Amino acid sequence: MCEIYRTLSDAYGVGVTSAARLCAIAELARRFAEEEVRLAETLGGAEDAYRFLKPRLRDLPHEVFAVIFLNQKHGVLAYRELFRGTVTASSVHPREVVKEVLKENAAAAILAHNHPSGHVSPSPDDIRLTEDMTKLLGYIDVRVVDHLIVGGNGYFSFAREGLLH
Repeated sequence: MCEIYRTLSDAYGVGVTSAARLCAIAELARRFAEEEVRLAETLGGAEDAYRFLKPRLRDLPHEVFAVIFLNQKHGVLAYRELFRGTVTASSVHPREVVKEVLKENAAAAILAHNHPSGHVSPSPDDIRLTEDMTKLLGYIDVRVVDHLIVGGNGYFSFAREGLLH
C-alpha cells in the first residue's frame, strides 16, 4: 500500500477501506502525471522536470535521491529513485549513479531529491554533491541538465539559479 496508508488509518481515524481508496487515488494521479510527461517526450526545463517529480517526491516522509535519465534531445529514457535516506539526509554514492547512467545509455541527466521539511533551499552538502556529480558525469560525456530540490509546494533549480558549471 502507499506510504500514508498507516498514517491515515491510525492517526486520523480513517477506515481501512477509505484509506485504501485514498491511496488508489494518489497512485492514479501519480500515473497520470507520469503519462503526461511521457506524451511530451522531452523535458524542456525546470518547470517540466518539477511537474514530473512533484507527485513522486514532494510528500515523502524521508529523503530520496533520484535521477531522470535523458537522451540527447532531453527525452525521458527512465526515472529511478537510487537512494533512500532519513528525514534529514540521504547518502548518495556517485559510483552507483554513474553505473545507472551507463546502463541507460543516457546523454544527460536531471538529478533530484526531496526535502521532507518542505524548505527547498540547498544545503552546502547539496551544492557540493551537485558540483561533484556534474564534474564526474562530465568525464563520461553525460551532461547534468539540472538538479532539483522538491519540497512543500515548490522547488529549487540549480540551473535556473546559475549554480551548474
